[in-house]
Amino acid sequence: MSIEQAILENLRVLPPEKQQEVLDFVEFLKAKSLPKVARRSIKGLCADLGVHITEEDISQARREMWDEPLPRFETEGFRLTAELLPLIPSF
Repeated sequence: MSIEQAILENLRVLPPEKQQEVLDFVEFLKAKSLPKVARRSIKGLCADLGVHITEEDISQARREMWDEPLPRFETEGFRLTAELLPLIPSF
């Protein structure tokens, strides 16, 4: 008996929810065995643009964004701070 036949025989006696688990696991194993795609660095992708951003540039941009006090917003009598806005799905 081949491995495939043994798997099928055992699979047939399982309830549908366990068969689904087996299928999920097989798909996981299949995805795991796919060849890895080489990732290119952002730095390499932008190399021909002539833009040179240093760590100091990034640090300065972060300071400019995060060192300012958070604005306050009035909405129908409730005060919302900018900290809470990302938690609201419509924003």
